[in-house]
Amino acid sequence: GDGGVWERLMLLGLSLAQSVPRQAACPAAVAPLSLTQPEYQGTEEDTSVGFMSALVQSFLHTVQPKPFPKGECHQCYSLIKHLEAQVPQIDQELLKEVSKLGFLVCVAIGVLYIVLMPLVGFFLACCRCCGNCGGKMYQKQTSSTDCRRRTLYWGAFITTVIIFAGNICMFRSNEAFRQSVDGGVVELDKTIENVQEFLTTVPQQVNYVVNESYKTVQEVSRNLDAIGPQLGAEIQKRFRGTLDPALNSVRLLDRETVNTDKELKKLNSSLVQLQSSVDRLQANVTVVKNRINQTLSEPNCNGCANMYDQLHELTLDTSISIPSLSELQSAVDDVIKTDLQSKIKEVEDFFDSIPQRVTNDTKDVVENSQQRLDEIKTQVSQVTNDIPLSALTNVSKTLEQVQKDISKFTPEIERAEHIRWGVCVVLCCVVLLVVVCYLLGLVLGPAGLSPRKDPAKRSCTADCGGIFLMMGAGFSFLFSWLFMIAVVLLFLLGGSVYDLLCQPWNNGQLLEFIDTPDLIPGLEIGPALGLKSNINISDIYRDCEQNQPLWTTLHLYEVINLDDLLNVSKYTDEIQMYFDNTDITLATITLLSPDVKKQLSSFSASAKDFDSAAVTQQINNVSSINLNTTADRLDRLADVQNNDAIKLALRSEAMDLRKIQSDIETIITPQLVSQLSPYLLCHLLIPVCGTVGEVLGNVEAAQDFLNTNTTQIVETESRKFVDCQLGYFIVYADWANLTITQQVGRCGPVAGAVDSVEIIVCSHLVESLNAFWFSLGWCIIFFIPGIIFSIKLAKYYRRMKYSDVYDDHIIMNHIPRAQMKFT
Repeated sequence: GDGGVWERLMLLGLSLAQSVPRQAACPAAVAPLSLTQPEYQGTEEDTSVGFMSALVQSFLHTVQPKPFPKGECHQCYSLIKHLEAQVPQIDQELLKEVSKLGFLVCVAIGVLYIVLMPLVGFFLACCRCCGNCGGKMYQKQTSSTDCRRRTLYWGAFITTVIIFAGNICMFRSNEAFRQSVDGGVVELDKTIENVQEFLTTVPQQVNYVVNESYKTVQEVSRNLDAIGPQLGAEIQKRFRGTLDPALNSVRLLDRETVNTDKELKKLNSSLVQLQSSVDRLQANVTVVKNRINQTLSEPNCNGCANMYDQLHELTLDTSISIPSLSELQSAVDDVIKTDLQSKIKEVEDFFDSIPQRVTNDTKDVVENSQQRLDEIKTQVSQVTNDIPLSALTNVSKTLEQVQKDISKFTPEIERAEHIRWGVCVVLCCVVLLVVVCYLLGLVLGPAGLSPRKDPAKRSCTADCGGIFLMMGAGFSFLFSWLFMIAVVLLFLLGGSVYDLLCQPWNNGQLLEFIDTPDLIPGLEIGPALGLKSNINISDIYRDCEQNQPLWTTLHLYEVINLDDLLNVSKYTDEIQMYFDNTDITLATITLLSPDVKKQLSSFSASAKDFDSAAVTQQINNVSSINLNTTADRLDRLADVQNNDAIKLALRSEAMDLRKIQSDIETIITPQLVSQLSPYLLCHLLIPVCGTVGEVLGNVEAAQDFLNTNTTQIVETESRKFVDCQLGYFIVYADWANLTITQQVGRCGPVAGAVDSVEIIVCSHLVESLNAFWFSLGWCIIFFIPGIIFSIKLAKYYRRMKYSDVYDDHIIMNHIPRAQMKFT
């Protein structure tokens, strides 16, 4: 119903409410699940039962129109009490009131039938034997004979059809009763099994609620034992947002410093090699210059004087050095000496020590909280002791005994039912015999009848039809009064049970009658459960019909203070106070000392002050050297010489200059460009400048955060952790309260058992029994018109001894011969 939907929504809300904080601070906690209601066996409807219930009930209501006689039943009970006490004087008024319960009119009619039917049959048989009451085998033929015969025929036919219809109902109701008995044992066993399942489930549900409290206590206990990792992890998480960027920037600076130092050392090594190459080429230029000077000094050298100015400019005397590079190397060495890795390790050790510090500082409060948790467990377990589960156990044992008794007596019941079924089949067959006789008479009579024929000359077929009709009437006289005895007895039994039990059971008046104080000794449910007020059976049934829990059905709130049992605030408040008085202290830490920051600033400044213009100037100086110009002038000078030796010497010296120029272009210049490129050096130094600035900014922000927020973070996370743990108890208490008051012991199976028994007893057995006696009574009542019609109609078919023919309006009668009297 709607109530069940709202309850499931509330349980879902509680589960969601509990799952939210758990995901943040207590991921290991498990939310309690809602109770799983057991599945009960369903009952099977038998459509063959109750097919005449409306007709029979209408008849019974006509016979006894008054409602359930509560007053009379009370007086019946009082009468029984008087008889038990052997009181000699019984109130006549009481007996008069009790007598109203019988169906005296119907019983009187039945008694008259039982008495008069055999008497009438006896006198009728005697009269017919004496030739009276139609016993004389003579039938007067008149013009209305055919009309009377047809009228009697249709009257007999309709009566036979009605009796046959009642006989069919007898067969069917007899079979329905047999099926009701066979199926009633099975359905009753199912009903008891359902109640047993209910009685077994209630303690299990209560224990489940209590066990969930144990789980909650154990979960909180485990969380308290793991307070270091859990709370410490939350504190670490709060620090990570600020510390991680600072540590990452320091790690990056350390890597870039190491890379810069490696590149600087590689650069210095390259510069040394480059300077060695320059010095070697300078020596070669000097040698060639001296040789040219000697050649030009030869007296036979024509026009050589003009070459002396060019010869003075012929030199590679240059040094490749970068003074700012040494300053940068010195700054890098200072940063490496600070050992940034050790600073990072120191901060990480501080960070990793937080869980252990939390564990150490909360050791005492955890021990005290564990004691409070044990007290909570003891308090909640009191629910099991306060709920009267022993009463359910007693009922369960009684039902087990009932099941054993049913199993024990089932064979006897089946044998008795088999005998009853056989007797009823015999009754049905006797009624069917009467119907068959009537039907044979109604078929054979008209088939062999010739209306204009002399009655004394009727055919054997017509005569047999008349005999069958007389046989049917004879069987009716013979058995109807015996059958009426069975009808009266079954009527008194079935009608009284329906009127006094089934009808008030169906409309609820029976339960209200049972609720009468002092009617049944020991039925006071309220005092038995220790309640302040008594509980009516009818109220319990109505609640169970709506599948209400035992909490409201049995008014358990009068004996169990559930709010007090589930109120764990006094313990949780103590736990909260313990944590409030606990001081978790974290040691202060300095991420980078002022000296380290100063060295980093110096390193950044050296990188920014690096003189790339000097490097460019040195590259330009080397790139501007061109020995090929001097070599070309020497070739032109050699062309104007007359002395072959001088000419050859000049050409050789020009060739040597070109070779040296080639070495400059292929060796020196590429090395200068690759090693001393300003772009390469700036690419190496620019990240260092940016990283140093980022490190100083992040470290400064992290240090300020640690100095100002550490204490607040520890207090905030501690409060969140404690609130999370205590929130489990709040959610559990709400869940347990809702479960016990709205889920435990939904007693729908109890009302279902009562309804099932009512269906078995009333809707099946009593209705089938009432249908049988009603059908039998129906047939017996119509035996009377059947006898009348069949006896009167038989004379129209039987062969007469005396003729009487009606032909052309002339009546021919038998004329007795004259008797002559001789004297």
